[in-house]
Amino acid sequence: MATLVTTSVDVDHAKTTRALTYITSRSVPTAENELKAAIGRYASANPGSKAAHLAAAELMPGGNTRSVLYNDPFPICMERGQDHSLWDVDGHKYLDLVGEMTAGLYGHSNEVLQETMASTFNKTGMSLGAHHLEEQKLATIIRERFPLIEHLRFCNSGTEANLYALSIARKVTGKRKVIAFRGGYHGGVLGFAHGVGANNVDSADWLVATYNDIAQLRAMFSSNEDVAAVIVEAMQGAGGCLPGEIEFLQAIEELASKHNAIFILDEVMTSRLHPAGLQGKYGLRPDLTTLGKYMGGGFAFGAFGGRRDLLVSYDPRQSLSLPHSGTFNNSTLTMATNLNLNALGDDLRERLQAVSGGTKMVITGVGAVMTIHFLENGKIPVRSDDIDKFSNANLKKLFWFWCIERGFWIAERGLVSLLLQTTEKDVSTFVNAVEGFISRHRILLEP
Repeated sequence: MATLVTTSVDVDHAKTTRALTYITSRSVPTAENELKAAIGRYASANPGSKAAHLAAAELMPGGNTRSVLYNDPFPICMERGQDHSLWDVDGHKYLDLVGEMTAGLYGHSNEVLQETMASTFNKTGMSLGAHHLEEQKLATIIRERFPLIEHLRFCNSGTEANLYALSIARKVTGKRKVIAFRGGYHGGVLGFAHGVGANNVDSADWLVATYNDIAQLRAMFSSNEDVAAVIVEAMQGAGGCLPGEIEFLQAIEELASKHNAIFILDEVMTSRLHPAGLQGKYGLRPDLTTLGKYMGGGFAFGAFGGRRDLLVSYDPRQSLSLPHSGTFNNSTLTMATNLNLNALGDDLRERLQAVSGGTKMVITGVGAVMTIHFLENGKIPVRSDDIDKFSNANLKKLFWFWCIERGFWIAERGLVSLLLQTTEKDVSTFVNAVEGFISRHRILLEP
């Protein structure tokens, strides 16, 4: 009868094999499993938000009327805000690092704004349906801050401001096509996250180029004679807080002038990043500038302006002027509540870059506005193509749940926008939380 002889080497090999099998199946985390566990904790901790979402879904599609605020499995429902803090319906407190997608610069209970609102209600009235002095006052302040805005008009949002600016460009040039850039966002019907948005206006008239690619831009101008305008952000906000390279932005200015097109600089988000906007910081000379968001002090606001000879298109004293209507374009309340945090934002971004170095976590932005990315290649500088090709959606969501559990309110897409009340202590606390995430998920974050 044959006898099986087992050596110590065989036993050690078997033990090693079993240990490796156990580690592989039980100990090594995956982003999917970590995310599943995080979603479970989130659902258990937020029953009030879940109930609010289900009730809202009976009235609005998906329980939502602003798509960017939705997240799976259901969004947090906030109950109130004070200074730079938020409380949800389940009683959790958050440090607000969203800042209403850059529009809520002044926080949730700014005393100056409260006093102005009360004064406006009591003395002036809310919306007079007529010319009033507050229009002139605000227009004067904006023109002093942005010297290239010789004439301007007010409207209700950044979307409207960009639509009106485009209408000027088409009227003045007699041309139709507009160059925009992949990843750009110029309003609800002017989005270019992955090309021309499905709900964009004038979809046949858009030429979509690659951000920060000068050679492609030159080629696009050379092959298209019907370009009325180029519209661009000097830092792509919704596109991941990607800064425009100075040479690229200067090339837009040069090529637009050479080809008789209008250079529209969308400063709806970026005007808060320098006293004269990024056009002042970088020495750019746009033909038209659009403004919005935080300038309304928390109220609906937009403005478009630039060269006097272009804005004459909206001068009602001209027989062929373009019509420009809007019930709340010159709301006295918005005009009256209109009023540098960026050094603190630069410090936060640099500290985050330092603690995340060598991982898939990459931070981009300018001043107090930034985005935290999770890219498989961990590459810097980040291009819009990198975001499309290498973003790790599971890690991004996992980080969002990590922040929510620890009382930090950031946008699920990774956007961070500091409020005026944000302190150095707040920044340090957030950096510590990010360090904790990196330590906990080091294996998942290795490029």
